Amino acid sequence: MTSSPRSQPNTPGAPQFLEKIVVNAGVGRASQQPNFEEKALVQVKHDLALISGQAPQVRRAKKSIAGFKIRQGQIVGVSVTLRGRKMIDFFARLITIVLPRVRDFSGIAPSAIDKGGALNIGFREQFVFPEINPEESPFIFSLGVNIVPRKKSRATAIDAYRRLGVPLKK
Repeated sequence: MTSSPRSQPNTPGAPQFLEKIVVNAGVGRASQQPNFEEKALVQVKHDLALISGQAPQVRRAKKSIAGFKIRQGQIVGVSVTLRGRKMIDFFARLITIVLPRVRDFSGIAPSAIDKGGALNIGFREQFVFPEINPEESPFIFSLGVNIVPRKKSRATAIDAYRRLGVPLKK
């Protein structure tokens, strides 16, 4: 049985190419609910810690924005920055396990790579990650995964992502 590049990512080159992976989860309007910090925030932090293998940091609003009903200091999300071994492990799981589990997934559009070479992937719910059990997680939240390369060039990044096994559309 032969293995395709999609089933086995070529992660040995990842440490030289990748600088960091940032996983963000926005809490949105849930932060305005009563008992938010005791229930929802604890669950979001727990789920993000399971996904990333690292304790997440709480992100607060830097200033008030009346149009979004956000006050300065209000919790707006949680994030984790992965580097080193945890980054490589997360990247391998993302390519081999998580992306194939996404419904109707046909590849990542090259437009998801910005001019600095960073790949930005969004997930509408956390349940695509195998670490999360839907019965144990009553809150649904979206995730953003930002993969930041060491070399800040879009052309070299696209080539390197393909070599690492990222399923990019043609």
